[in-house]
Amino acid sequence: MTIVALVAAVLGCLFILFIGARFLLLPRVAVAGFGVPEDSLRALTSIKGVRDITSGIVPLVVLAVAGPQVFGWVLLAAAITPIGDAIIVTTNGGTLRHALSVHGATALVLIAAGLVLVLV
Repeated sequence: MTIVALVAAVLGCLFILFIGARFLLLPRVAVAGFGVPEDSLRALTSIKGVRDITSGIVPLVVLAVAGPQVFGWVLLAAAITPIGDAIIVTTNGGTLRHALSVHGATALVLIAAGLVLVLV
């Protein structure tokens, strides 16, 4: 039963990676597949809000269940998000200053804290 659950979970992770890539590469198709109109700012910001809440809760669960070293690995992996956000800002009319001061700084904190936790 554990193997079946692990296989299902890994397949789910791979599928959500595909969906995320589709949002980056084929945004109109992805938004339509999500089920909302592509011009619905409220829907798109709600999607972002839910993802950000999840991005905060999941590492805290890892910390509570698996401890600081595994938490550090999760923080290192989570640094992908603010790095991607910085790229999004700079490629969609935002300033490099904003991208680096907000998203770059967040990535640096995640990487620094993650490395300390992993290496201790």
